[in-house]
Amino acid sequence: MHSAASAIESLTQLSKSPSVSRLAAAFADAGYELALVGGPVRDAFLGHEVHDLDFTTNALPDDIIRVVEPIAEAHWDIGRDFGTIGAQIAGEKVEITTYRADQYDGKTRKPVVAFGDSLEEDLTRRDFRVNAMAVRLPELVLVDPSGGVEDLMAGILRAPKSAEVSFTEDPLRMMRAARFSSQLGFQLDEETEWAMTEFASSIENISAERVNEELCKLLLTDKPRAGIELLVRTGIASYVLPEIPALRLEVDEHHHHKDVYEHSLTVLEQAIDLEKERHPGEPADLTLRLAALLHDIGKPATRQLESGGAVSFHHHDLVGAKLSVKRMKALRFDKETTQNVARLIELHLRFFGYSDAAWSDSAVRRYARDAGELLERLHILTRADVTTRNKRKADRLSFAYDDLENRIKELSEAEEMAAVRPDLNGEEIMAILGIPAGREVGEAYNYLLNVRLDEGPMGADLARERLLAWWANR
Repeated sequence: MHSAASAIESLTQLSKSPSVSRLAAAFADAGYELALVGGPVRDAFLGHEVHDLDFTTNALPDDIIRVVEPIAEAHWDIGRDFGTIGAQIAGEKVEITTYRADQYDGKTRKPVVAFGDSLEEDLTRRDFRVNAMAVRLPELVLVDPSGGVEDLMAGILRAPKSAEVSFTEDPLRMMRAARFSSQLGFQLDEETEWAMTEFASSIENISAERVNEELCKLLLTDKPRAGIELLVRTGIASYVLPEIPALRLEVDEHHHHKDVYEHSLTVLEQAIDLEKERHPGEPADLTLRLAALLHDIGKPATRQLESGGAVSFHHHDLVGAKLSVKRMKALRFDKETTQNVARLIELHLRFFGYSDAAWSDSAVRRYARDAGELLERLHILTRADVTTRNKRKADRLSFAYDDLENRIKELSEAEEMAAVRPDLNGEEIMAILGIPAGREVGEAYNYLLNVRLDEGPMGADLARERLLAWWANR
């Protein structure tokens, strides 16, 4: 955490920015209160770059619009019924929300929206004390009724009021606790973690879409492991992502094997490290991270205790791919992300025969073709999947994968493998064989594609000869 003086300096500079200063002046001139609230204040104290400017005010939504309209390039309703108006001021997007004093019915978990009268009341209804701080504008007066600064200094997450009340009001706050534990590197106090465990089942009252949003935010943090471990430890993962706690396979005294749960978390961490190393500055890759976390979820269903103390997980890649689709559909992930994660899980074991026997060029082509646009993600996932402590084995696998990547690159450059097609197209096949469009054309096309993958480009004349020979011998 930065010093208080550094935080004040950061907030002072922020208050002088065109968007904040214009907004503060407009609300003051109109006779309304305005405060910067939540994340921006927290991040200023932590010395983080401030994003997503959120403000709160005693002005009602229609009044907010009336105040911002003259100074904004654009404004829009984000949730007028909930008191939130969005605007773009001096090129920056901001959100302004009327003070809230919501009540919860305890059944639907949906708040009965009520606008509040004071900033302090608004702050005490927020999720955690570190997010329940505000700075009044333009005066730059810190308002911290629940001791958020002290919790920032201690690295603790806890609710402004009791955790039991907070999580009963909105169980999604338990998912937010996991996300912030990873994002901020903070620990939960005992009461908060107890309440998460006690009320874990209430997460089922939250829509899949809201759970999905928080889960994605957690996975996109730099270090999601702590949040995932918290969800597993408190039992929430058993409702949200039950395949993950299921990875904690029981090990009997005769059949020993790697802890699949710990292995999966390590693969996730290593994938993130490789992602940053290979693509510095690029946005976090949700698809890759989901695939890394879920890549072994087929193991519990395929676990077999073999004689001699061995344990096998035959076809856990295929089973895991199917399980990932089922879970991601339940969590309302989009179709493309779901399919891509499943495909990566299905392919993640393909490489592990390469280091034992040299692959032919056709095998290398097939590996790249089957991965398609997911090839770079598959490279990262496969490398991250090596968690052995045996340095000699780890080095051997790393060198083997270096070799595979180099061969893919060489073949791609030589043959433009990214656009592999047979040497004859469908119309040419129909003309040579004298057949109409239909199933047989597809079979001929696939035959030529396999020849192309096995032997490389051969030209139209040789392809014609091979096609006619295949057709004659059908």
